[in-house]
Amino acid sequence: PMALMAGGNAVYVPLRPKKGSAVLSSGDWVLSAEELTSKITPRTKAIVINTPNNPLGKVYQLEELQMIADLCVKHDLLCFSDEVYEWLTYDGAKHVKIASLPGMWERTVTIGSAGKTFSATGWKVGWAISSGNIIKHMKVVHQNSVYHCATAAQEAVACGFETEFELFGTPESYFHQLPAMLHHKRQKLASCLQSVGLQPIMPEGGYFMITDISSVKCDLNDESTKYEPYDFRFVKWLTKEKGLATIPVSAFFSPEHSKEFDKYIRFCFVKENATLDAAENILKKWNQRE
Repeated sequence: PMALMAGGNAVYVPLRPKKGSAVLSSGDWVLSAEELTSKITPRTKAIVINTPNNPLGKVYQLEELQMIADLCVKHDLLCFSDEVYEWLTYDGAKHVKIASLPGMWERTVTIGSAGKTFSATGWKVGWAISSGNIIKHMKVVHQNSVYHCATAAQEAVACGFETEFELFGTPESYFHQLPAMLHHKRQKLASCLQSVGLQPIMPEGGYFMITDISSVKCDLNDESTKYEPYDFRFVKWLTKEKGLATIPVSAFFSPEHSKEFDKYIRFCFVKENATLDAAENILKKWNQRE
């Protein structure tokens, strides 16, 4: 919608699972350099990326980011990099800021979020980091788009960063403690899904996990949802009939690509252990009845 309001047109290139191999990790989903290159025209203005990715949890590797950076430099494009999950990576996956690559600082807008950084999603406080020239123009748009700011929440976020600056790199740092805690919750959810015959796609980052539901047998003959994508119908059924809420993955893809991905649903594991235990009980009871 924002691109359309600015007179632009969004062109989509999805991440897809590698062909010819088992897809067990979000790292097994890749961006086709050939497909991305083919979409660039003289009218192209920018490339938008999201790493760590939602819903997959993919953390773009350096060579993948370099491919995107090379295209941005070659075609003089801006890059909008959504990095709100930058502190949540697992198993040695390293988050690299594309703005740190040669020739990218002056053409990249890096987006951050207090909600994801400090687990305060309701505050809706975020930021953009870029060169002075880009920020100058963003300020003009911002001051005519926002009536007032959540000043108290902004002050709290600033205090959070001041504290983390002193603790950064130590075991007491929240940026160290949060991924360590979520690592165990991620393992717990993955084990739960595997125990009922589902294959989780293990995320390298973020706090979501997707799984393939194409092997699941259930009655989705609900007249009110029969024209909706399969994953939308499935998650509504799962919520109504089993009391377990998930998200349809096809909602994260463009209309022309959504059909490719309507066999996946997304779970969230940034939950209390009691909630994860309850989800596990629901899935196991359902599996036993099947």
